[in-house]
Amino acid sequence: MIENKKIYFCAICNIESGTCNEDCKFCTQSVRYKADIARYKRKEIAQILKEAKAAKANHAVGFCLVTAGKGLDDKRLAFVCEAARAVKAEVKDIKIIACNGTASLEQLKALKAAGVDNYNHNLETSRHFYKEICTTHEWDERYQTCLNAKEAGLKLVCGGIFGMGETQEDRVSMLEAIASLEPMNVPLNFFHPNEALPIVKNTINKEEAFKLIELARKMIPNAHKIMIAGGREVMFGEEQYDVFKHGANSIVIGDYLTTTGTTPKEEIEAIQKAGYEIAAQCDKK
Repeated sequence: MIENKKIYFCAICNIESGTCNEDCKFCTQSVRYKADIARYKRKEIAQILKEAKAAKANHAVGFCLVTAGKGLDDKRLAFVCEAARAVKAEVKDIKIIACNGTASLEQLKALKAAGVDNYNHNLETSRHFYKEICTTHEWDERYQTCLNAKEAGLKLVCGGIFGMGETQEDRVSMLEAIASLEPMNVPLNFFHPNEALPIVKNTINKEEAFKLIELARKMIPNAHKIMIAGGREVMFGEEQYDVFKHGANSIVIGDYLTTTGTTPKEEIEAIQKAGYEIAAQCDKK
């Protein structure tokens, strides 16, 4: 496995939190599980801009606008478009990513028109295992949204979660499905347990996790970025930057959706000390 020396950062902005009615067993944003998280309908545009500027200052090449809920409706679409236009106007040279659940071709075209560059919609797991972790919508809806994003002219960001009780066959099946979509970026998440959730623990160990990163890079060789996202610190601990030795070349910097990450200052210092270069911009248009 060739070690990646240039590392790309992406920052997440949770612009609508904890309002989802779906029953995804891995997600604290579901209202069903009553996890102790911040819950709000709309983040102020001024706060979104503040976070976007901070992300840029911390070398993020991508800024992701995330909403809770199954997908887009008219009000949510209008809000995401407003946020995207505001960020585009004031923060230069940063890619805007939208992550807003299932979406139609027309909705995704509207996001693109508002300045969104990429759409992030994860398959989460295999088609076979999906019914074990979610019963309120189908895996096929997720796959179709990914196809819609590409048809709308958006760059696709598509990944999933490991450690929810799935088999190795499920993991391979998910990666095969992701590969069939030919995404530009692939975020890999590792289940982060929360006492409120039905899934009790992460079912893989650190060595298995490293091998899964290698497998993702092997099975999706044309992806510009293999990103290690949620659960990185919990899964890998002091060896978290070894993910770059196993095929990853991107991470989420700062906080996640409902959990706290390493501070950007600490992250930047640690990565540079380890001998890696932090990318100043996204090379792939």
